[in-house]
Parts: sequence; C-alpha cells; structure tokens
Amino acid sequence: MKKVQQGFTLIELMIVVAIIGILAAVAIPAYQDYTIRAKVTEVMGLGAAAKTSVSEYYISQGSMPLTEALAGIEAVGTVYATDYVQSLNYAQVDNNNGTITMAVNALGGDAAAGETVIFAGLGSAQGVAWTCNGGTLDAKYKPANCR
Repeated sequence: MKKVQQGFTLIELMIVVAIIGILAAVAIPAYQDYTIRAKVTEVMGLGAAAKTSVSEYYISQGSMPLTEALAGIEAVGTVYATDYVQSLNYAQVDNNNGTITMAVNALGGDAAAGETVIFAGLGSAQGVAWTCNGGTLDAKYKPANCR
C-alpha cells in the first residue's frame, strides 16, 4: 500500500509566507498614503467653505475682502475645528486677488504639521476663479487638481 501525503511540506509553507510578506510590504505603504489623502480631502472641504465665503463677498462688493472677518471666515478653533487643520488664513493680494492658506496638523507618514495648501482666487465679472496654487504639502497627498 502507498502512503498518501498529508499536509504541506516546509518549502511550500515558506513560499506562502514569502508571498504574504511581499504583498504586505506593498500594501501597507499604499494604505498609509490613502489614509493621508483622505485626511487632506477633509482639509480641502473646509477650504471650500472659506472659498465660498470670499467669493460671495467679491460678488456683492466688487473687490476682495481686506480681512478674514470681512470675508466671513471664522477662527479655526470654532467653525473649522478638526483634527487635521492647524490653521486657515485669508489674505487679500489686491482688489481682484486673494489667497486662502491652510496649514495641516501632522497627518502621518511624511506629512508634517504646518505644511500648507494654498488656494489663489482671481475675481472677475463672472465671479471668482479658484486655483490650487502650491503650498508645501507633498503633491502625492493632494487631489489631482492641486498637483
């Protein structure tokens, strides 16, 4: 009578462990980047509220607001309270241009606290056109329209 093999050999088990290790080495960094991008998306949402406020002021007054208070932007600790936003600031460049700068808290990975995302607004007769205009946050964490 022949004896039938039962179970796996040591080499087969080592191959399976090696494959799982390779998959984990690729998946974990990709997952970390994904979670940081999700946090940045929340930051961008808070920036969108500030952009709307500045745009409404420009449409009604015909020029960019001089201060955050005139723009209707509240302090970060009140309306913009979040674990991910360190600060949100508005600055008038001239009557037709303004910038919104958002600094993030430490988001994990290599996204350090204080890194920024900047929106630049250009006012015209049609309203305010916003562009994501740089900042120090690594491009791999920003949405596609900000890279």
